[in-house]
Amino acid sequence: MSQAIEDGQKLSASTNGQVRVSVRGLWKVFGPAADSDVGETLKGKTKDEVQDELDSVLALHDVSFDVHQGETFVVMGLSGSGKSTLVRCLIRLIEPTTGQVIIDGEDLLSLTEEELTEARRQKTGMVFQYFGLLPHRTVIDNVAWGLEVQGVPREDRRARAAELLRVVGLDGWEEYHASALSGGMQQRVGLARALACDPEILLMDEPFSALDPLIRRDMQDELIRLQEQMHKTIIFITHDLAEATKLGSRIAIMRDGAIVQIGTPEEILANPADDYVADFTQDVRTCSIVTVGYIMESCAVQLSVATNPNDALAALDADGADRAFVALAEGVYAGEITRAATRQAADSGDATIERAVSRRCEPVLASLCIEDALSQAWSNDGWIPVVDEGGRLVGNVERDALARTVFSEERVEAGV
Repeated sequence: MSQAIEDGQKLSASTNGQVRVSVRGLWKVFGPAADSDVGETLKGKTKDEVQDELDSVLALHDVSFDVHQGETFVVMGLSGSGKSTLVRCLIRLIEPTTGQVIIDGEDLLSLTEEELTEARRQKTGMVFQYFGLLPHRTVIDNVAWGLEVQGVPREDRRARAAELLRVVGLDGWEEYHASALSGGMQQRVGLARALACDPEILLMDEPFSALDPLIRRDMQDELIRLQEQMHKTIIFITHDLAEATKLGSRIAIMRDGAIVQIGTPEEILANPADDYVADFTQDVRTCSIVTVGYIMESCAVQLSVATNPNDALAALDADGADRAFVALAEGVYAGEITRAATRQAADSGDATIERAVSRRCEPVLASLCIEDALSQAWSNDGWIPVVDEGGRLVGNVERDALARTVFSEERVEAGV
């Protein structure tokens, strides 16, 4: 496994908790070579060499990765890279040649057909590129189809389907047929159908690529909204980097059946593993994707409002700093304090620095992209506090560092 993939796995393990899907050493070979020990037979061979020398097609090449609870894990690559074969191998719509696909500790490749069918019903839902709606059924009956297969009574399954149609914004369309709906609306029906059986893991194979750009953007926003509500574990296939960076907690980039890099959108854009990944990302404005949290630094000095002024002065002296950021007891950003204000509080006999705290500038969110953060913080010089969604102080960033990132990229784009 490459260093780039290992780093992506380690990051995921440290931030996303329970592993729901674990893929290990997954190969898929079409042709005579599939009957051999593929690990030995194909070791060191490229996809073209396998085709020329062994009259076989190497679709997946020793693929390994983990997906964690609540994560949107995006797999992307050019046409023929193996991404759609991969997602189908995960639930054995295509039988892998060898390897492991472990879902919640159970290897799907070891299951009988009956056990596999039950595992699919209980664990996974799938949304394909083409909607696959049944034309003779109404919208609500299309959504309820999976529940019907499971034997759920008609009244119960229609109630569940109606609830999901409200969730995806299609209430009022229950009794129409699919032909009356736009492409984006049909894809919403497909998404509602996949969610109807309440799958824990959602597999999405280029679900929005057949839609026009405006509807595609709306569907991306809809998926983000639904994920915030439902916290599903999603494996999302796409060939579009902008879509991947918008939706993905992490991204795996594939080439010739192999994964060449796994990482957050920020990591992949800022540190591409090789020239192939760099070419993939060259048209994306890094400063519109990379977040403040990726470039921020830990606060050199961080004080509490309850800190004694003399102790605060000692902390400033130890670091040679003239000012420091201050937080409330819960870590919520309160403001900053200068050496002069701290000295005045000490001279006045104040027990804490609370009265000396001022709010020179408003903090920026760690989740904000660098471009937007610079726009917000442009009038402030020096260090700017960075907070999380709960307002807790998590670091600081220099305004000039934001500016350098944005302006250096603009100069590159302009050919300067």
